[in-house]
Amino acid sequence: MSTLRALARARALATGRAEPVATVRHLHLAPQPLVLVPLALAGEANAPLAALVGTAPDDARLLIVPQPRNRDQRFAFAAELAGIVLPWIDGHRGATEDVPVDRGRDVRRRYVDAPQLVVPNPAGVTFLRLFGRATRFRRADGEYPVHPSVPLLGRWLTFFADRAEHPGSSALLALTEALTLHYATGQSVLEDLHLPALLGWIDPPPGLTGAQAAARAEDPSLCPPAGPATDPDFDNGRLYPAIEAYAAAGDDPDARRTAYADLVELLRGQLAPTWDLMWRGLALLYALPPGARVAGRWDGDRDAFTAFAEHVDGGGAPQPRRDGAVTAAAKLHRLERALTAYAVQRAYDDPLVMAEHRLTGEAFVGDVTLADPTRIDDTGKRPVLRPRIQVVTDEPVPMPVGATLWSPTRPAQKAKVVFVNPVGESKTEVVLELSGGMGRGRTAPPGTVPEVGERLCYTTLSDAFLPAGAFPTVEETPWTHGGPPPPAADPDSVHPDSVDPADDAVATEEWD
Repeated sequence: MSTLRALARARALATGRAEPVATVRHLHLAPQPLVLVPLALAGEANAPLAALVGTAPDDARLLIVPQPRNRDQRFAFAAELAGIVLPWIDGHRGATEDVPVDRGRDVRRRYVDAPQLVVPNPAGVTFLRLFGRATRFRRADGEYPVHPSVPLLGRWLTFFADRAEHPGSSALLALTEALTLHYATGQSVLEDLHLPALLGWIDPPPGLTGAQAAARAEDPSLCPPAGPATDPDFDNGRLYPAIEAYAAAGDDPDARRTAYADLVELLRGQLAPTWDLMWRGLALLYALPPGARVAGRWDGDRDAFTAFAEHVDGGGAPQPRRDGAVTAAAKLHRLERALTAYAVQRAYDDPLVMAEHRLTGEAFVGDVTLADPTRIDDTGKRPVLRPRIQVVTDEPVPMPVGATLWSPTRPAQKAKVVFVNPVGESKTEVVLELSGGMGRGRTAPPGTVPEVGERLCYTTLSDAFLPAGAFPTVEETPWTHGGPPPPAADPDSVHPDSVDPADDAVATEEWD
């Protein structure tokens, strides 16, 4: 936790209300995201119990599994959920646009929009990841057949879960994480995972402080858990008797219909409060203006959506259960690059985020007191334009002479530290030599060189392109890391005990 966020938490505790830690919204919000609030049965491995799904506050559709231990009912739930999610995804596969590649020498197609899924918390993301894994390998024929839409749903849920791991992606959002990215509360990080308590701090009801609203939210009879886990008292006192009543109804259609209606009413009562909180939290995020670089990150989500849609249309295989060594290393490298770029972009977009880097000595803010926009450096093979400016700041400047700095207002321009001269006890003069972002001529266009009196931020954080790493092909990978397999043996010469039963796990894996 940074010093600034710790201070914001202390202020929130003192004032009784969450403190903003961002001036802009650092994520994309679609006009009509698909909100999904899942519930799972306690004591079972990711067994779905119910879900409330929709794209508007008054468009909630409830799906339930009367007996979550029943395989057929669970797959019927998956097919019903697929009937909602898949058409919604296809609704974003309309218009496309041309995207220049290879420095404009070629173009590729990309959908102009992409779907966005919102769940209450990170546990909801985990639920979708496991539910996708449990369904994407199923088949519509053979043993234990399922509806043809079920494996396709699993592949798309896996896609969303994978995008949730990508820093800066907005394809699948956990609302608690989205809110804590922009607000600091007076409670612990663990308590921030509880959506009712979190919103109690951010937007407490009239007459209550954030602490009082959060304490009220801890009563499951007033604020049911946001899922997918349910409250143990609710499980023991109300849910299990209702499930047993449905099972005891047997083949009696009237009793079965009554027990089903009771379950629907019971589960809707558990999900409806969270449903209202979801749209309340989204409204708070919609009220924030988006950061300047949010659209660029959403373009990455649209690229990923387009690529996966083409992969599915082309008959591509489902995502593997485990990545190979090279694939895993390349994926980790992409995530690390994305995390670095995301941190820099947030700082460039938001003065409050940049303030954290100013506290750590990675940035400073000062006023331009001198400027020489026409300076020419003729020490090299040919004269080049190299303006210099002097910035006076009252912040520490730990950057050494020769360090390269960037300004968020002119990200394409480099500033090399030439002199660092302390003036008195509180001020420092910094002379910077500028390059880039001024065209190719020997005269800088107006506005490209900072003017005297301009207040600027300079930082060691760079928003420049990060080149991808080089990884060996599968054929070049040693056998110890999943390289080329040994030559296939004669089937008649393979002893049955030497066959690994996990090789066929994808097709035969049981769900219950």
